[in-house]
Amino acid sequence: MPQLMDKSVPVVPWLGAPDLRPQLSERIQYLTLGISVVLLLLALGVLAWQAYRCCANTTYTNKGMSCNLQDQKSRTEVSYARGPQVCRLSHCLSQGLVPPSSFNQTGITKVDGSLRFSIYYEEPHSQLVVSVLQAEGLVESNLQAFVKIILLWPTARSVEIKDSVNKKDGETEPVLWAVLHQWQTHIVKGSRNLLFGDQFSCILQENEELHHISLKMEVRDFDNFSRQTVLGEVRIPLEQLNISYPIEMLKDLQPPQKDLVGQVLLSLKFLPTSQRLEIGVLKVRTALTGKCSDAALFVKIRVQCNQCKLRSQKTSTVAQSLMTVFNDVLLFPLQELPLQECKIVVSVYNTYMTKRPTRYLVGQFTVGRDDQFEDEHWRLMMHSIRQPIARWHGLLI
Repeated sequence: MPQLMDKSVPVVPWLGAPDLRPQLSERIQYLTLGISVVLLLLALGVLAWQAYRCCANTTYTNKGMSCNLQDQKSRTEVSYARGPQVCRLSHCLSQGLVPPSSFNQTGITKVDGSLRFSIYYEEPHSQLVVSVLQAEGLVESNLQAFVKIILLWPTARSVEIKDSVNKKDGETEPVLWAVLHQWQTHIVKGSRNLLFGDQFSCILQENEELHHISLKMEVRDFDNFSRQTVLGEVRIPLEQLNISYPIEMLKDLQPPQKDLVGQVLLSLKFLPTSQRLEIGVLKVRTALTGKCSDAALFVKIRVQCNQCKLRSQKTSTVAQSLMTVFNDVLLFPLQELPLQECKIVVSVYNTYMTKRPTRYLVGQFTVGRDDQFEDEHWRLMMHSIRQPIARWHGLLI
């Protein structure tokens, strides 16, 4: 039997068989190439935009530094190379940072409505009694109205401020007021005629002469966000009245006005590289009434930049004195540059160390810039990049 030999025979493919490897059509190849070109152009566009933003920020920073170098010699009275740059109080006041004793808050020339109230001074006990009876003729609808009563007393330091202000024609000289007492009525809902019937009383000290006291009553509209709208006010110097017996009065509401109750030494520093705003609360000057020895102050700051509200911050609580020293620095991170508009609201609150945690607003003021207005302090800060600029500001209520 013949033996079978195992031999490997090479397999020769058939020359006529089709190639089974995937072949891309010419149309798909051109489509892939087009998509690649579009992605490349898109990447180049993003890179160019990032380079433009970087150049814009660098130009903005260099502009602020060049302005600082140009104005450094002309501003030696308010700019120094080291430490916080503090200007004289008289210079700050002469620039109009502290307004007269009262000024129109909203620019309204006429306010509708009137307030009915009564006043009585019981001389044997030195007790002043104020009763808020009714608000009449209010045109606003769906009000949640209440009346805030403030007793103001001029302090002796008003002469110092008076000498520091350049009085203009038709402009009253500023007076520093001390807040003796503050009250507010309960909230009454309605539209036109609102009945209150709240009565408040206080005992005046020996040095608080009755004819120096000014009574201020504001009709406000309450909301849940503490943005009370002042509808109007009634202001009466008690020296013009004979209140040895109860008298009832009906007074028309006047446009709301502000009063000077102190000053705050505020420091501002702009850090463009780290995108931060540094706000320093250095000192707060207020009048002392001597009613409570455990009174304390703290400052709350709210910042809104480029339509973006930053988280509010507050300083530590310090015992109140004639010149309360804080020296606290608060840092606010900025979302974007350049700063088209920025609003800094500084509020000073009074509280007590030993009593339950209650507080009331001493006064507040606003610093910053927008499309129509630029504060002098803000302008000096932007001309002195990375340098702290400190100025006195009037504390208003």
